[in-house]
Amino acid sequence: MRGSKSPYRSRLMEFLDGNSEVLERLVVEMYARGLSTRDVEDCFRDATGELLISRSAVSEITDQLWEDYQGFRTRDLSEIDVSYLFVDGIYESLRHYGAKEGILCAWCITCDGRKVLLHLAVGNKESEACWTEFLRDMVGRGLKTPTSVTSDGAPGLLNAIAKVFSKSLRIRCWYHKLSNIRSKLPAEGAEEVLAHVRAVRDAPTLEAGEQAAATVIERFSDRYPAAMACLSDDLEASLAHLRLPVRHRINTRTTNLLERTFEEERRRSKVIPRFGDEKSAMKLVFATLMRVSDRWNRVSVSEIERQQLRLLRQQLGIDPPPEGIPKRARRRKKAA
Repeated sequence: MRGSKSPYRSRLMEFLDGNSEVLERLVVEMYARGLSTRDVEDCFRDATGELLISRSAVSEITDQLWEDYQGFRTRDLSEIDVSYLFVDGIYESLRHYGAKEGILCAWCITCDGRKVLLHLAVGNKESEACWTEFLRDMVGRGLKTPTSVTSDGAPGLLNAIAKVFSKSLRIRCWYHKLSNIRSKLPAEGAEEVLAHVRAVRDAPTLEAGEQAAATVIERFSDRYPAAMACLSDDLEASLAHLRLPVRHRINTRTTNLLERTFEEERRRSKVIPRFGDEKSAMKLVFATLMRVSDRWNRVSVSEIERQQLRLLRQQLGIDPPPEGIPKRARRRKKAA
């Protein structure tokens, strides 16, 4: 207190000094929210300059994040009833003096509408081999075949999806598709073309989407051949979301949730321009993504939509048809 002969001592510091568990939780949360070990150390310096915790102690405490990550990447996935799967990658400088390496990520929407972060792993690069290993790791831990898989158009990733989830509906991310089309258009006239392209994306049915796409491509091919070639590329996968329940299409047609989550991760990792090693990088990336995913909102799933998804899974050959339907009737139903 002012005028007192005794040196100032924060009550908060005194409390934390005698409550190590609270102190450790605070350290982990501060580190996960983007503070460096030096920043965390400085936060626990009192008015006299005395440190409550050292930088080396902070590093030891944050190693709990590494243990949490190891548990996360090896946990059983068989109890997660996945409906829609999303995969994407981010590049980070994981080691001193090394090139950026790919961090592969997967999340899903379950049959009851929950959004769940599934897997996170270093892929070195987003190659077919890395993505195949990543997807098969989840299958090996019990992940069920999803109704759909949404991704960008990276060739290695597309090949891996075809290998591991050949029966699932593959959806080409519209966030990336629109960005690619926009990059091939001049500033003048771009919005007109993009408005027509968005109408293709938002068509009420698959048939209407196919017809709208054909009309747009025919209309603009002479003026903007590169943009229309981009729209035509992998068009079947671009329109695949139109086979899903109407309310779920906006949630499944992009990997946008991962993109926004990665932006949050990049914001926090700016304080560390280059990580010392893979372990320190994955501790922060895992902590950030887990805390962001805890705030993800659920998707509403009605009983009618569940029935629509069950029927679609049977049409795709993921699930067997209901018992009691004669084989001949099954063939007629499939042909229809």
